[in-house]
Amino acid sequence: MAGNDAGLLLFAWRGAVFRVADGVQPPKAGSLFFCRHLAARPGERVLEIGSGLGLAAVLLAKGGARVVATDIVPEAVALIRANAQVNGVDVDARLGDCYAPVEGERFDLICTNPPQMPTPPGRARNDPVAAADNGGVDGWEILDRVIHGAPGHLVAGGRLVFTIFAFLGKKPAFAKLEAAGLTPSIVASETQEFPRIAYERLDHIRALDPEATLGTGVPATVERFVIQGARGVSRDR
Repeated sequence: MAGNDAGLLLFAWRGAVFRVADGVQPPKAGSLFFCRHLAARPGERVLEIGSGLGLAAVLLAKGGARVVATDIVPEAVALIRANAQVNGVDVDARLGDCYAPVEGERFDLICTNPPQMPTPPGRARNDPVAAADNGGVDGWEILDRVIHGAPGHLVAGGRLVFTIFAFLGKKPAFAKLEAAGLTPSIVASETQEFPRIAYERLDHIRALDPEATLGTGVPATVERFVIQGARGVSRDR
C-alpha cells in the first residue's frame, strides 16, 4: 500500500480484523503458524516481542491473557494499539528493543516470531519487508538475545515460545535453551513454501545449515518449528 490514495488494507482471521499499515509487514505463513500454536490461560501475563501489527497479541488478549506487546518500529506500536481497540481488547503496546520496555517485569509466557533469515555480510536492507526478515549473519541475532534474557523475565514455570526455520537447526536451538537454563521441546512443525527472500541468500543459508536440511538443488519447501523453552519451578521455600 503506497501513496495517500491506496486505500485501507485489512486482514481478517479467527474472528478478528486487523489494519495493515505502511512500514509494517502483513501476516505471512510463519505468523499464522506461530499464532495457531500459542496458548495462554485467562489472566496469564504475556509478552510478545516484535509484535508487528499485533496479530498474536490481540488474539491472546481475546482469550483473556494480559498482554504486553513491543516493537522497535513506532508505526507498529501505533498499529498494535489501533488493532487492539478495533477488536475490543486491551493490549499494552510499548516502543523499544527486546526486553528494554519491560525491565524488572516477569511473565508467564514470552513469545516471538522474529526476523531470522540469515543475511550475508553487507547484504542487509532497511526497507520494511527485508528488515522484517534480516536475522543477522547466522539468523540467530535477535533470537539469541531473546533466549538469553528470557530466564530473567519468566516466572517460575513460565515458558518462552518462538519459531525457527529448520535450516537454523533444532539441535542448536535446544542447546541455546539448555544453556539458558530452559527445558526445550518442539511444540509443532509445519512444511511451508520456501521463502522468496531466501532464494537470494541460498548459498549463504546452505553453508550455515547445521543439519543439512536443504539438501542439493533448489528447495521448494522448508520445515518450520515452534520451539518452547520452559523455566523450572523453583524449589526454594
